[in-house]
Amino acid sequence: MKVEKDMQVWGLHNDTLTTELLEGDFVSISWDTISDLSQISGGREGLKAELARITPEERHKAIPTWAGVLLRFRDEMRIGDIVVAPYRPDSTINIGVVSSDYYFDASARTHRHRRKVQWRKIGLSRTVFTQPALYEIGSALTLFKVSKHTHEFLAALKTRTDDIEKVTAVVEQAAARNTPEDETSDEPRASRIERHTRDFVLEVLQDRLTPRQFEEFCADLLRALGYQARVTAYSQDGGVDVIAHKDPLGVEPPLLKVQCKRMTATIGAPEVQQLIGVQGDRELVVFMTLGAYSRDALALERQRPGLRLLTGEDIVSLVLEHYAALPERWRSLMPLTPLLVVSDAAS
Repeated sequence: MKVEKDMQVWGLHNDTLTTELLEGDFVSISWDTISDLSQISGGREGLKAELARITPEERHKAIPTWAGVLLRFRDEMRIGDIVVAPYRPDSTINIGVVSSDYYFDASARTHRHRRKVQWRKIGLSRTVFTQPALYEIGSALTLFKVSKHTHEFLAALKTRTDDIEKVTAVVEQAAARNTPEDETSDEPRASRIERHTRDFVLEVLQDRLTPRQFEEFCADLLRALGYQARVTAYSQDGGVDVIAHKDPLGVEPPLLKVQCKRMTATIGAPEVQQLIGVQGDRELVVFMTLGAYSRDALALERQRPGLRLLTGEDIVSLVLEHYAALPERWRSLMPLTPLLVVSDAAS
């Protein structure tokens, strides 16, 4: 992909819409109380005046910030610019190229302020990027310019292969060539601390465990959840890495057959179909991966009783919820401690 010199990289958060963004090939912002932005003249001051007209007085102090976001989305973003969009459902990163000017979709139920986007990279694991880069796109603003770590996101975008290890290698090389002088974050937000903790756990599971150790970890995690679990033979296991059950002998249904993949690439429908093939009567099958799943794979989960697909974010959540019950072997690899911090709501 050719990158223009005047192209900008934008970070954009959308905590409302999910699959609609990918299926409809667009990005959007909310502010549904304000109508078509293209009909509002006067630049930033015009936007501020319209926001003041429709906003309760007690919230007027936020109007300059809101007007800035709306102005950037309507006027400053250009066709050909890059959008880095954290994807909330599975905490992956999507990267696309802006392909239209601003438009107002009056028929949409929400987030009517939109721009078309050609998605080039979907479902990139957060482990692909350095922690400072993740901090930058963790901005509290809805829309913001990415300035310090553009090289990492452009490297991921330009990599032709979908092999996540090669993408990671390219990003690391780009980061090494473009190390910013100041890597400090702008504010110690509680959400940033939580996200850093989750990224740390995910990185440990990805970088410090072998595939076999990941299977053993998954078995121990299931034990922390109250299951009896055993790891199958490493080779010729038929795609079943862990067998788990609630009763001590493992003779009472349901029996859980678990496949474990220590990888951050997107798991597709064929891999999930293979696991479904080993599901017997009154048995449950669980796929555990550090990455995410394709749309077709997720469709199988919705259609198939007794199938559960756990993403890397799901696994991290289980680790944090049941950390104390994990064996010391794993806790020593990812040392965590309870911490009280100032709530984001207090800022």
